[in-house]
Amino acid sequence: MVLARLLFSAFTFSVSSPVAYARGLRSFNDLQPRQTNALPGTWSALGCYTDNGGARTLSAALYADTANMTIESCINFCSTGSNAYIYAGVEYAQECYCGNFIANGATNVTISDCNMACTGKASELCGAGNRLDIFWSGAAPPAAPIIVPSVGNWTSLGCYSDSAATRALAYGTATTGGVTAESCTTACYNAGYPLAGMEYSTQCFCGLSLESNSAPTTASDCDMTCVGNSSEYCGGPNRLNLYNYTGTLPSTPPANGGGGASDSGGGATNVSPVSSGLPSSWTYGACYVDNANGRALGNEYDNNSVTVESCIAHCVSSNYTLAAIEYSTQCFCGDYLTNGAAKAPEADCNMACGGNANEACGGPNRLSVYTSTGNVTVLPIPTTQTTSLPGEWAYKGCLAELGAGSPRMLPYELDWPTNNTVDACLNQCASYGYPAAGLEYGEQCFCGDITDVTNNGGVFAPETDCNMPCSGDPIHLCGAGDRLSMYYWSGSMNVWHTPGNTGYYEFLIGGLIVPLIATVGINNKVTFLEKWGTSEFDNSTGAYELDLTLTDNYRLAWREMHVKTDVFCSGSIILPDKGGRQINVGGWSLESTFGVRLYTPDGSAGVNGTNDWEENVNELTLQRGRWYPTAMMMPNGSILVVGGESGSNASPQPSLEILPKPPGGDTVMTLDYLQRTDPYNLYPFLMVLPSGRFFIGYYNEARVLDPVTFNTVAVLPNMPGAVNNFLAGRTYPMEGSAVLLPQHAPYTDPIEVLICGGSTIGAAIALDNCISIAPEAENPTWTLERMPSKRVMPCMVPLPDGTFLILNGAFQGQAGFGLATGPNLNAILYDPSLPIGQRISILNSTIVDRLYHSEATLLPDGRVLVSGSDPQTYYPNGSTVYPEEMRIEVYIPPYLNQGFRQPEFTITETDWELGGQYQITVNLFQGTTSTMKVSLVAASSSTHGNIMSGGRVIFPEFSCSGNTCTITSPPNAYVSPPGWSQLFILDGPTPSFGAWVRIGGDPAKLGNWPDFPDFTTPGV
Repeated sequence: MVLARLLFSAFTFSVSSPVAYARGLRSFNDLQPRQTNALPGTWSALGCYTDNGGARTLSAALYADTANMTIESCINFCSTGSNAYIYAGVEYAQECYCGNFIANGATNVTISDCNMACTGKASELCGAGNRLDIFWSGAAPPAAPIIVPSVGNWTSLGCYSDSAATRALAYGTATTGGVTAESCTTACYNAGYPLAGMEYSTQCFCGLSLESNSAPTTASDCDMTCVGNSSEYCGGPNRLNLYNYTGTLPSTPPANGGGGASDSGGGATNVSPVSSGLPSSWTYGACYVDNANGRALGNEYDNNSVTVESCIAHCVSSNYTLAAIEYSTQCFCGDYLTNGAAKAPEADCNMACGGNANEACGGPNRLSVYTSTGNVTVLPIPTTQTTSLPGEWAYKGCLAELGAGSPRMLPYELDWPTNNTVDACLNQCASYGYPAAGLEYGEQCFCGDITDVTNNGGVFAPETDCNMPCSGDPIHLCGAGDRLSMYYWSGSMNVWHTPGNTGYYEFLIGGLIVPLIATVGINNKVTFLEKWGTSEFDNSTGAYELDLTLTDNYRLAWREMHVKTDVFCSGSIILPDKGGRQINVGGWSLESTFGVRLYTPDGSAGVNGTNDWEENVNELTLQRGRWYPTAMMMPNGSILVVGGESGSNASPQPSLEILPKPPGGDTVMTLDYLQRTDPYNLYPFLMVLPSGRFFIGYYNEARVLDPVTFNTVAVLPNMPGAVNNFLAGRTYPMEGSAVLLPQHAPYTDPIEVLICGGSTIGAAIALDNCISIAPEAENPTWTLERMPSKRVMPCMVPLPDGTFLILNGAFQGQAGFGLATGPNLNAILYDPSLPIGQRISILNSTIVDRLYHSEATLLPDGRVLVSGSDPQTYYPNGSTVYPEEMRIEVYIPPYLNQGFRQPEFTITETDWELGGQYQITVNLFQGTTSTMKVSLVAASSSTHGNIMSGGRVIFPEFSCSGNTCTITSPPNAYVSPPGWSQLFILDGPTPSFGAWVRIGGDPAKLGNWPDFPDFTTPGV
């Protein structure tokens, strides 16, 4: 007998080794993580490496392409023309870096860190944030770069510190050709300066003396190779390779200094501002000092042939109102001058434009400024914003990052090149529940916890180190390179309770298989469905039933059942017919995707039933094949089936259909929004709202549907995702879990939808928040509450007291085989009766990893059954990282862990009409009927964290006389769609055992369907 063979396997703990089946299943390999074949010539992949914006791993050449970056285009760039480098690296989907050396302490990391799709080819991965996919030409690297000891009479003084606010050498200059030690010293020699320095591989500076803030540093700080010669070092971030001329210079610098960015500009000539022939409304403003306290304008455009007219045209093309030209060839654009720029004597702007010898184009650190408004607005020197902060934020100081190769001080990064402000950053962090916010490099906002700073050994630096203006607010400072302007939330932000009574996990029984779907039947037994046909066990029958009263006897507790097609990733609900049949739709491939399977629970406690799953694909099928569909009971008693794919990793099925099939031909309705969001919308969330309309949530979107036409009534705001990624999703494969929050008589309050967990596309960073919305409220908006930890693939279980148990899942990844790591072993409790931000309690933890294909469902005695985990995650040698999990656990919630006896009640009428009144007799052991509560928890089926039909909990109206209580059933099928519910009473916090009641009958007469002789119909 098949069951006997499975029992023997379970008792001897001999489980077959996992096999990597070639079945087209969702797996990491399906993502084509990186191209290692068909690379140009002798190029090959080296792996994923760390990178740092302040000290690049590859620094010789670079370019970015936001639309067309591929591995091949980057290799081509790094290996042709003047670029003859042996390494090419792709980063952040769109960036390409070249070099002959892997520098700055870069280390090889796990290949999964490089997980962002290339902008030009989605099937290739192009690194990630601070992660490079590096490729090698096969050639030997040249000799290691050196600090050139001397160039003629120029002698190296070593590596010196520098600052963008106060330059060590005051005058920047351009070189002939790319920057090298030779070209920079030559440019400074020709300009009459005795000091020359190269910085950040591409910059050349000259000076008469060294500013007092500069000092020698270790030679290893100057670690960036020259853009013009990769065998030489040309400084680093805020570091100069400094040279001193020991001979006699041929000339002296101009009286106002030299510099700028070109060696082709004129000196003091007969030049003047342009006053005619300019575009409409443009006029000359004045000559202004630049770099007195930092740059007065950004958005630089350098052109050796620049003219006033061409600079203005360039700025007009980007809708700027100011244009300014400096040192003959530099064009700057903006809407205002910053850093307290002051007017200079007109005679200071005395250099001829590179493209017109008669026009004045600024001078050394002097700007010829033109305006389209007639005004030149000058903003003051930026300062740290310490007042008028939003919320309860307070400034803490200038915090130092840990440096190259170390993790960021705060984990979540947002890059806002043009609109970073202190207010925007603080508000963003606070809205996602993060009490620490830091602003860096002018344009970066970081969010995290105060404990991140403590755990990373954060050290505050001098305030003067944070000296860069915010990209969106030039009068305030936003950190600097490797410096954070740090703010902490000073009030209470996330109140996560840590009760003394947390409940606990308990082993229940050893399982036979890894169940994908768990359903509690109205016979109080649990049916499990698994991947029949694709099971780990060749002799699995695909379906089993567990008698909860026999869990102390392994051989008697399990009943073998049978399915005929593969239910892998199908959907289930419970029908409102008299038999409380379970229906399962869809499946894995071919005919199983069309499958419609029915089971009528039978038997009793301790006594096996004889009914089995019934299915005949020649008689009863869906109109479309569906893998990962959702099913929902509609108020009219029919079944709505939505979404999925046409088979395993096959084309999308962005449509809905109804069971039983309406008369006529094809009645399937295509949904354009599912087509648009494929493949991130599988197992969409479906729920009936009290208006009778339907809520549908898919990917990161949601809308309200008409229940008859299924047309969109309202498009809801997009769901918030991660603090730094609004493209995060909530449905499979990013997979969160969703429920309806409880309804209370008289059912006048707007109902709310709660969604917890999820993940991001690409990097697959699990979300650490729950979101909720009242879809039919006026101007509905999402409310976000942070969870104590990240969680993807959670299970959420409605409990009789109106709270929700959240458990299972992972800290990282997404749903699918081998796609998640870091099991989240902790359970938490969500209590919607508490204030927003104070609803979560941290409960107990398990020792059992529950990842992909884990489930949780409420049992009639108030415990929660926890099952499954089918991650199929392997080490390179083929051994499993996380086991295929067959152990069945239960979670004992806190309400059953107080030593109180559960209340009891008797009921005779269990078939309830809507709005009817029904009596129960209660027996309470702690309180009285004045403090008693009554709840109805709708029957549901759990798969992939999706409680199909929404996990509805209702607290109906009731009254008591003595120990006899009269319950008024829900008023209509919108508040309570037709179906079965478990009726509980609560004596204080303690629930009774549940009793099954049917509410609203069987309006679509499903109990007489389908009308085929090989299907058993229980009646309506």
